[in-house]
Amino acid sequence: MQIEMWTLDRVRPYENNPRNNDKAVDAVAASIKEFGFAQPIVVDSDCVIIVGHTRLKAAQKLGLDRVPVVVASHLTPEQVRAYRIADNKTAEIAEWNYDLLPIELSALQEANYDLGLLGFKAEELAKLLDTGVNEGLTDPDDIPEPPDEAVTQPGDLWILGNHRLLCGNSSSPADLDRLLAGAVIHLVNTDPPYNVKVEPRSNNAIAAGLSSFTNDGAASRLKGGQGNAASFGVDHETGKPKHA
Repeated sequence: MQIEMWTLDRVRPYENNPRNNDKAVDAVAASIKEFGFAQPIVVDSDCVIIVGHTRLKAAQKLGLDRVPVVVASHLTPEQVRAYRIADNKTAEIAEWNYDLLPIELSALQEANYDLGLLGFKAEELAKLLDTGVNEGLTDPDDIPEPPDEAVTQPGDLWILGNHRLLCGNSSSPADLDRLLAGAVIHLVNTDPPYNVKVEPRSNNAIAAGLSSFTNDGAASRLKGGQGNAASFGVDHETGKPKHA
């Protein structure tokens, strides 16, 4: 690839350029001023731009005398037309990695680099640099003691948007009816085995095995709760929930 330095008047814009680029000129001009003209303009054998219309406008804005140019004389007219479109469209396919981009931006910010040269809007930078984590007043790993009096009492039904949460008895058909309010159960999630102590991984009561019951007590509780879940079905004629 041979790069030549041409005067601006020698480079001819393509009159049917399908890309609107006026809004990008200032950002590209700032980039060229900061980093140099690192990407040549590509033209065909007639000196008409294939790739680089925005860079030409940016060069004019900066008052440059010459720009780097590559003549793609090997392309057919059809390839030239296709390349103009493909160069712009393929650039739209790539996406930012929003786990890594904030890290790079933060490093530049810490170095007092002008982030305005990157082409992002101020509100975009603010959102990308906002970790969303606020310093709390306590250790986030601390588990607070339960209150002397619980906020939620047995029988309380919380409406959470499309969700319903009942403080009730899983073995009570009446509680289940109240919770569902006529809705049909499509799926029941269970997590056996039950009443088996687990290796403590934290200081909560369940992990420590403090919530386990005797075998007789566990059998009675499981029979009530699981029996209620198993017997709760759908009346195929009405489509409404029913007890077997």
